[in-house]
Amino acid sequence: MPKIKTHKATAKRFVIKRGQGKIKILKRPDGQDHFNTRETGKTTRNKRRDQAMSPTLALTILRGMPGS
Repeated sequence: MPKIKTHKATAKRFVIKRGQGKIKILKRPDGQDHFNTRETGKTTRNKRRDQAMSPTLALTILRGMPGS
């Protein structure tokens, strides 16, 4: 059997954090690159932190990254 390949686009967009038997998947917030001057201060601050994915989406993302 050949090796299972990792979906590279998924691997570049998401980070998997493991600890205490739990898995957390983080991603960068949307719309961070430009046109940020019109955003409120609250929105700008929230974009600095990575966002955690919902458990339903986490399963889908884990299927795309079998080696992780």
